[in-house]
Amino acid sequence: MVEAETSGKMSTGLARVAERARRDPGKMLALAHHIDQEALERAFHRIRKDAAVGVDGVTKEEYGRDLAGNLADLHGRLKAMRYRHQPIRRVHIPKGKGKTRPIGVSAIEDKIVQGALRELLEVIYEQDFLDCSYGFRPGRSAHDALKALNRSIRHGEASWILEADIASFFDNVDRPTLKEMLQERIDDKSLMRLVGKCLRVGVLDGAEFSTPEAGTAQGSILSPLLGNIYLHHAVDLWYQREVRPRLKGRSCLVRYADDLLFGFELREDAERVMAVLEKRLSRYGLGLSPDKTRLLDFRMPPKDRQSGKGPGSFDFLGFTHYWRRSRRGWWHPAWKTRSKSLRKAIISLQSWCKGHRHLTIPEQHAALTRRIQGHFNYFGVNGNQRSLAMILNKVKRSWFKWLRRRSQRTRMTWERFNRILRELSLPRVRVYTNLWAAP
Repeated sequence: MVEAETSGKMSTGLARVAERARRDPGKMLALAHHIDQEALERAFHRIRKDAAVGVDGVTKEEYGRDLAGNLADLHGRLKAMRYRHQPIRRVHIPKGKGKTRPIGVSAIEDKIVQGALRELLEVIYEQDFLDCSYGFRPGRSAHDALKALNRSIRHGEASWILEADIASFFDNVDRPTLKEMLQERIDDKSLMRLVGKCLRVGVLDGAEFSTPEAGTAQGSILSPLLGNIYLHHAVDLWYQREVRPRLKGRSCLVRYADDLLFGFELREDAERVMAVLEKRLSRYGLGLSPDKTRLLDFRMPPKDRQSGKGPGSFDFLGFTHYWRRSRRGWWHPAWKTRSKSLRKAIISLQSWCKGHRHLTIPEQHAALTRRIQGHFNYFGVNGNQRSLAMILNKVKRSWFKWLRRRSQRTRMTWERFNRILRELSLPRVRVYTNLWAAP
């Protein structure tokens, strides 16, 4: 179990709540008063400057012009229980192949309330969450999850990989069950009422208004934490208390939000868990995607195997994981950017070059550098330099193409373009994160 660290920026009151939660795993009383005006202000400053507006059309900048007055009014309504969450504005983000992902956009004021509520609940549940969960937790990242998985593979705990994809997780969270989970730890009716207001909220999708009876809105500040609480009970505790002690061999669980990956030393253990996992999730109103759930043989290839590649691969957190032979002939786990993620990044950068070709060259360079560096910061791991080089090469060619087309009088040439690159260099291909390091 994780002993959560107390942030240096945490208020004294929240630090005391964290200490109480660490000492006593029972119910927590008298919590709502911690959502005071200072907590609301902290939540306001955590919102991005360019945050999307909700149904009221109010931006962060507009709300902040009279921040003290607005927060005082909001705090007064919260204390008097007159606060009402505005409907969520639904937008649809393209996923590829004609599919979209629905995202809920809350009004700025509701984001403030959700942020303050999340801050309070987080200091409590960080004392309860297990080491196997990594998504949307302070001080933990996807790279930490990958490092933990790599360690388990090298130690023989993940010779058999069970990929488990929960179908439409956030849409299928059972609210009464979630409420029961929260009440095991929270004994404060005012706080529970506020959580309910953030859950039972209408959705405005274009001109259509609806009130979903299940799920938490994707895009909500509070949803990732509530999802972690739900899966902490549905999966993490079950695995630790009931599954792991009954297995014959070693095993591991790495969970990043609703992305689950089980590793097993023995095939029979993997098959037993795969057989009961669907039934376990169904108790919580959840199900597995049949086409995305599978059991994979990921044992280290024998030393005398002649092929340069291992027997199988799987995708997790944007990477394809596979076995690769080193120059000295040893097999080791390796990572490369998943083909879907690589293709998406290339198309996005090429589209940006086309759509912004009329900006000045320094402006284009600054924007491209930010985008490329952001991609490299995540995907720049051991052995993945070829994928990074492909991105960089595609971007250079696309940038040259659209610079060349924007003017008929001063034709861009490769010689001139290379001079520009010498003066305005793009990010270098290198290892930015060492996944062999301890998490």
